[in-house]
Amino acid sequence: MEQIKVFAPATVANVACGFDVIGLALEAPGDEMIIRRTDTPGVQISAIHGALLPLEASRNVAGVSAQALLQKYGQPDVGVAIEIFKHIHPGSGIGSSAASAAGAVAGVNELLGRPFTPRQLVRFAMEGERLASGAAHADNVAPAIMGGFTLVRSYKPLDITSLHTPPALWVTVIHPQIEVKTADAREILKQKVLMTDAIRQWGNVGALVAGLYQEDYELIARSLEDVIVEPVRSILIPAFQELKLKCKETGALGGGISGSGPSVFMLSQGEATARQVAATMDSVYAPLGVDYKIYVSPINTTGVRVLAD
Repeated sequence: MEQIKVFAPATVANVACGFDVIGLALEAPGDEMIIRRTDTPGVQISAIHGALLPLEASRNVAGVSAQALLQKYGQPDVGVAIEIFKHIHPGSGIGSSAASAAGAVAGVNELLGRPFTPRQLVRFAMEGERLASGAAHADNVAPAIMGGFTLVRSYKPLDITSLHTPPALWVTVIHPQIEVKTADAREILKQKVLMTDAIRQWGNVGALVAGLYQEDYELIARSLEDVIVEPVRSILIPAFQELKLKCKETGALGGGISGSGPSVFMLSQGEATARQVAATMDSVYAPLGVDYKIYVSPINTTGVRVLAD
């Protein structure tokens, strides 16, 4: 195989109570990549369409991730060139850098005959996230590679598990075209939390996991509560409280801030409700004078996938 084309999905991290530990993958939007074997050893970024990002591999998330894989592969004569088609806006809060990292490592792995497992690919993709944000976090790249809901139990050692995805669960995401820097969103977080808040958050995380496995949508709805991060970060997002309230009145199970924002996600039971939630999001944001995009998607249970040429 001399070249391959892959699709890498957008992701929602920090799923409500699951701050830094629970993420999920979307069917749309997503980035596409064409990865070709070359005679020149190492990684090249041959072209980027749809975003102004570095072509130098050492400064590009996809390049760094692919290079981490090749270093572990241990055959110095192997070379690849990556062409990237960006459809996920950088800084959107729905895993733009994670899609680049996940698509690169999954595509290179396919070209080489799949020498690495999905969990090993997550480790390589985390190096791209380290470049993007300064921290090698996995809550976006894990669902992008593995699909569905994923939970990061531990980083030392790295321990990631897949969670059950109820088939009727849909996601509606609104991406306001404003900038919320991850560093700023991290800066305003409290370094210590009240024990009462921690206990409530743990209860919600456990109940959310149980709700997913039991396909208990009422339990999922009750568990989509973040008492630690959302109260602080929500001030960075226009009309957040109104948006969340009206979406739940429309029938959404609940939701919250996607990643560090500015995107906001809502989970719903069924496509019809998810599309009604999209209409509600539109009605809230249309008068604000802020550009935005809305996505309605089932949960992507496969993660990165190979596309036909």
